[in-house]
Order: sequence, then structure tokens, then C-alpha cells
Amino acid sequence: MVKNLAFASDHRRRDSALPYASDLRVAVIIPCYNEEQTIRQVIREFSEALPGAQIVVCDNNSTDRTSGTARTAGATVLFEPYQGKGNAVRRLFNDVDADVYVMIDGDATYDAAAAPGMIARLMDERLAMVSGARVSEEEEAYRFGHKFGNWMLTGLVRMVFGDRFKDMLTGYRVMSRQFVKSFPALSNGFEIETELCVHSLRLHLPAIEMNTVYRARPEGSASKLNTVRDGFRILRVISRLIRDEKPLEFFSLLGGLLLLGAFALSAPILWTYLQQGVVPRFPTLFVSVGLVIISMLSFTIGLILDTLARGRTEARRLAYLAAANRRRWDD
Repeated sequence: MVKNLAFASDHRRRDSALPYASDLRVAVIIPCYNEEQTIRQVIREFSEALPGAQIVVCDNNSTDRTSGTARTAGATVLFEPYQGKGNAVRRLFNDVDADVYVMIDGDATYDAAAAPGMIARLMDERLAMVSGARVSEEEEAYRFGHKFGNWMLTGLVRMVFGDRFKDMLTGYRVMSRQFVKSFPALSNGFEIETELCVHSLRLHLPAIEMNTVYRARPEGSASKLNTVRDGFRILRVISRLIRDEKPLEFFSLLGGLLLLGAFALSAPILWTYLQQGVVPRFPTLFVSVGLVIISMLSFTIGLILDTLARGRTEARRLAYLAAANRRRWDD
């Protein structure tokens, strides 16, 4: 197993024309699955846009010649046996050491020319993450189903966690070392993009979006995305993140719905009792009382879990600050 891939001296940046410090260590990290048709183009384009950057491909059990093609093109290749983009990203975050990380997909749909500007913004404004919001006029590049699903899921995250990202599911991101080394990557699949955004929003980290050109896949390559299946998986992750990160709101909403149900069931019974002095349906009354009790329990659980969630948030914040301190000590 390769641990903490670091830059050799010949990977140091020497191009003074680039809009950031010449000694900045930049790593282009590419999680890949069956991208033999496109990976060479991706490596070439980013090598030209970021001369001197280390390019690392994580082959996620490809059945084609992705790894061999990437190695021939000049990239360092890692292998991740657990299937899923999230697992590949976790391996890259763990094993690659750099000052700045440029994460992209290996499908040749992202514009390498935007990377220097994104890195410059990251460094000049001391940001944690710069996210590349996809802009495309090609219908095949950004199909309506994907665009609508992204709009709906991003809107849900904006409503719950904060209005900062308009393209939450982009695979093009530039991140600081501090962000990468303190990020607790938990997702296994394409949900990793959602987790990255929510993590930055929950900790109120400095993150921005920049519009980037998004192209259609080259002929001969096929997308791994399934709009419905992956959309439901992302929705499930968002629900889990709301429950884990904002338990008071989550369980208060649940408790409120239960309380409304109890009121709807008990209102006719209470009205009859006030009018006639009798209780017409005891089973319904018992169900209503049970719903009220469960509702109160839900509110109580929300309060307790909210305290625990605050503790987890503080721990992640401290990990983020500790990553910055470790960098200073290394220097």
C-alpha cells in the first residue's frame, strides 16, 4: 500500500507565468472506473494547464485498461478494491500529500484551463474549497434529467444547510490541504460530492463557486451515472445528513407531524365528549394519546442528539484547525 505520496523535487512548480506561488505543491486527483477512452486526454490537458503538478489516478476496479493507459500517460496510479467513487476519493485523500488538490472525474468533460484560476482564488482568498459550477450549452453534456435532479437536490441542501452552492454535484473541485486532511469521508459512491458540500457548510468554511465549461463525453465513452438510482442514493444521504447534523430540526418536524396526527384523530372524539359527555371510540383515543407520547419523545430525542451533534461539529472544527497547525509544523 502506498502511503502519503509526496512530491519529489522535480514536481515543484517552476512556471512563473502561473497565477500563484511557484513552489506550491499541486496534486490532480482523479477517481476512475472504466475510463480507458478518456483518461489519456484528461491527463494531457491537466498536465498542460498545470505543468509540474502531480497527477494521481485511483483505479476503482476497472475492467478495461484504465490503469495502464493512465500510467503510460504519466500519472501515478493507485488501486481501490472497494467499489464506489467515495471509496476512491477517500483513498486519494489519504495517500496523496500536497498543498492544493484538484479533484476531477476521468471522463474528459471538465475544462482544465479553469484550474489555474481556481487555484489562484483558493490561495489569494485563503479558501477551503473552490467548486466548479458546470455551465454548458451542449444538451448531451448536461441532460435535462441530470440538470433537474441536481437543481432539486441542491435546492434541498441550500434550504437546510445554507445558500452557497448552486451546483452541488459537480465533480470539479479545488481544495486546500487543510480541508482534505480533515474531511471525514464517509460516503461510498457518488454521494461524496454532497458530503463535501455539507461538510463545508456545516463548519462554515470559506468556500465559493466558479463557473466552468462542461463538455459532452467524447464518442466511445459511456457515463456511469444512473439518474434515478443515484438520485435516490443522494437523497438518502441528504436525509441522513439532516438527521445527523440537524437532529433538533429533524426530530422536531417528525414530532410535529405526529402531534398533528394525534390532533386529527382526537378532535372528533373531544367534540363528541363536549357535546354529549361520552367517549365514542376508546381505541382511537388510545392511539391519539400514544401519538402524543411518541411526539414528546421525538422532541426529547432531538434535544439530546442536538447536543451530541454540536460536539461532533466542534471535533471536526478542531480537526480542521489541527490540520493547519500540522502544516506549519512540517514547514
